[in-house]
Amino acid sequence: MNDVKNTHPVYTIKDFNLWYGETQALKNISLEIPEKQVTAIIGPSGCGKSTFIKTLNRMVELIPSVKMEGSIHYKNEDIFKPNAKVESLRTEVGMVFQKPNPFPKSIYDNIAYGPRIHGIKDKKTLDEVVEKSLKGAALWEEVKDRLNENAFGLSGGQQQRLCIARAMAVEPEVILMDEPTSALDPLSTAKVEELIHELKNDYSIIIVTHNMQQAARISDKTAFFLNGEVIEFDATEKMYSNPHDKRTDDYISGKFG
Repeated sequence: MNDVKNTHPVYTIKDFNLWYGETQALKNISLEIPEKQVTAIIGPSGCGKSTFIKTLNRMVELIPSVKMEGSIHYKNEDIFKPNAKVESLRTEVGMVFQKPNPFPKSIYDNIAYGPRIHGIKDKKTLDEVVEKSLKGAALWEEVKDRLNENAFGLSGGQQQRLCIARAMAVEPEVILMDEPTSALDPLSTAKVEELIHELKNDYSIIIVTHNMQQAARISDKTAFFLNGEVIEFDATEKMYSNPHDKRTDDYISGKFG
């Protein structure tokens, strides 16, 4: 696993609560998420995992009737302070969703989209960003002769790696992944997992997964969520071999889920 030098938190979450209308979805969440490691969020359906990661780039606020209290600091800055810029937060914190969601554009334009929005117009610079991002997502060799073809022509696994490349093109610090392999076959899943392992050298990765084995394979730390609460948060190896809480043990060993 990772060495000790990477222990600075990229996110510090304190006493965070969230409601959808009258329903409380997150309860007193307090976590420190380390930088340049992979943090897995596990737990049964409906326990607040996806809601939690959508708070980290403030996407959750797109849902009406959301109410929040408590604090979330990203790199020591309060993400909810009145003058916080949501756009710059979302530039630094990329997101990859459960189902691959390429734009109905060419492979090239999918990657160039973000940099263009940020004002990069120079073709040579865009070419370099596209190549670097696709190489970073281990996709370049497969698509370098098809850059002008529609992204929908790629396989599901390739589309998901394209979405990871698209997130990387604006040079984020953090990549959030919400069950990024749940729609993929085992071979594509293995490729994405391999990619995640490579990416943590340069990015802090927070991944929601239903797959216990996946969390064990790829993450440095794991948070176990249940009914909107964090039951346990620890080094993955330690949590899997010797969990503190019986509920964690029951979930990991498949007694419920």
